[in-house]
Amino acid sequence: MDNPFIFRAYKSKELFCDRQEELKKLLTNALSGADTTLIAQRRIGKTGLIFRLFDEIKTEKKPIIPIYVDIFATRSLDDLVRTLSEAIMTALPEKSSIGKKFSKFIKSLRPIITYDPLTSMPQIQLTLQNDVERQQTLKGLLTFLDSQNEKVLLAIDEFQQIREYPETNVEAMLRTIIQNLNNVSFLYCGSKRHMMLDIFSGERNPFYRSTEFLTLQKLDPIVYSDFIESHFKKAGINIEHDATDYILDWTQRHTYFTQRLCHTVFDMAKKKVDVDLVKKAAVEILQADSAVFGQYHQLLTAGQWNLLIAIAKEGTVSKITSRQFLLKYHLGNPSSVLRTLTSLIEKNIVDENVVEGNSIYSLNDIFLSRWLEEKY
Repeated sequence: MDNPFIFRAYKSKELFCDRQEELKKLLTNALSGADTTLIAQRRIGKTGLIFRLFDEIKTEKKPIIPIYVDIFATRSLDDLVRTLSEAIMTALPEKSSIGKKFSKFIKSLRPIITYDPLTSMPQIQLTLQNDVERQQTLKGLLTFLDSQNEKVLLAIDEFQQIREYPETNVEAMLRTIIQNLNNVSFLYCGSKRHMMLDIFSGERNPFYRSTEFLTLQKLDPIVYSDFIESHFKKAGINIEHDATDYILDWTQRHTYFTQRLCHTVFDMAKKKVDVDLVKKAAVEILQADSAVFGQYHQLLTAGQWNLLIAIAKEGTVSKITSRQFLLKYHLGNPSSVLRTLTSLIEKNIVDENVVEGNSIYSLNDIFLSRWLEEKY
């Protein structure tokens, strides 16, 4: 039997845990043409949910063309235009009516089209001379989608990346194009909470109050426990409930880390899984990743490293500048610690989760947190 615990990409709804309410909301918005801002901590299942939504659209034959574009690696407007072009070409069947129309449209831009030898995905190079050409091409791509007979859902992953572009007024330019579209709805996804909130709720910003918000939380422990135990049972493996509880506690129900630990446990298991076997799997993972974790020490300042260790040993920290916390870990004065904290959040190493108006800080990488907790 194949390992049912997937942690790299979406495979099927049977191997996807819950998110029924979120799925229903996203599907309703897509069908009604409402735009959504989806905010989630990195590797908590955001991209998996997007593809679960796309799977639902296709299997239920909903009248929507779903298109996914990840702009995390883009560094400029040029990159955005190229990446969006590739995403549209990938999503539209080459021999379909709309696929043929898009092929004709893209060829009018005189591109160089190649195909990745490993993935067979299209790679497009466009020669765009200046910002005006780039903006006109981007407008042309979105207007093309808007002109189709079917609704289009464009999911843009890591949308906050547009703020890293060297070009000015990218948000205003995009908003100007998008607000004139009638047939395309957008799913703006991002993992940098502060930046996404500022883009979509900052009063002075072009996208202010233009979408509905959806924040992805951790899965319910009972639902996740049932999901894990059912898949072990299907494989003829008895997993003790204490072992399941240990998995969810050790990974803090963070989707990627829970799935990866379950994957390792499943590979190690024979007929029975107890807490001792889970602990062995956890040690195996930390040993495998230790070389990567060690590199953080070289990349961070002494202050950043010490604060990282302190947060890891606490698990979560709410009063980051409290006298007790600073003295316990010899961190220095509050203003210095706040500057260090800000830099770690910007580097996406520390996550800030707001609960009832209070900020709670933890490491984004649960395995790194566990490694620091044990090593120091």
